[in-house]
Amino acid sequence: MLSKEELFDFLIQEYEHPFSGWDFSHIRDRMVSSPLPWSYSSKILPRLIKVDSLLDMGTGGGEFLANNFQPFPKYTCATEAFGPNVPVAKKRLEPLGVKVVKICGDGSLPFKDEEFELIINQHEYYDASEVFRVLKNGGEFITKQVDSNNDKELADFLGAPYDLDLWDLGVASKDLEAVGFTLEEKLVGTKLTRFFDIGAVVFYIKIVPWAIPNFTIENYQDKLFTLHEKIIDEGYIEVKSPRFMIIARKE
Repeated sequence: MLSKEELFDFLIQEYEHPFSGWDFSHIRDRMVSSPLPWSYSSKILPRLIKVDSLLDMGTGGGEFLANNFQPFPKYTCATEAFGPNVPVAKKRLEPLGVKVVKICGDGSLPFKDEEFELIINQHEYYDASEVFRVLKNGGEFITKQVDSNNDKELADFLGAPYDLDLWDLGVASKDLEAVGFTLEEKLVGTKLTRFFDIGAVVFYIKIVPWAIPNFTIENYQDKLFTLHEKIIDEGYIEVKSPRFMIIARKE
């Protein structure tokens, strides 16, 4: 059993562990999730053979794109707004023929009108009107999104405030329809995510800082120690991770 001093040092170590791209390997066996009732990749793959142009929005370090969607269409681009991820994505994707573009994160896309036949987006912010603009007529936009209630249970465990703007299938659907998209498919599902040690919780919070704004180990020390004891007693904590996916067409 760790002393409080040792546990505190462990949490600091976990929070300061290096992270780049969108690589969760450090906690791969320490945080696990059940599958969704549908697959983002399986919706995309059959469409790739029919298009010559693809945009991947919010590619992170390019891991998911590189591991799941080769061979790429003839003209493939990827965007990333988080500065440290851009060189990681360039190193991984540009040798594969993918153009990686850094964006400012305000939703604007540095591409000409009707540049892509297929636009994909996993967990990334988007401006519906900008996506509509750069998509070719007849093209599709496929997005998998994180519901705004995703981290609420984790915030509750730590007694943290949780006041994010509502973002769910209904809101996203209305936004897309408002700019002219026809919605072809709408899917919802909830993963159950288990954390098997408190260090994995801290590392996760470091990766998604919007989950617990203004988080520091010092500010949440007592709550983290209590949550640690709960994990020791029960083996893990489990939280709901709601997701939704939309496939939209530009007619």
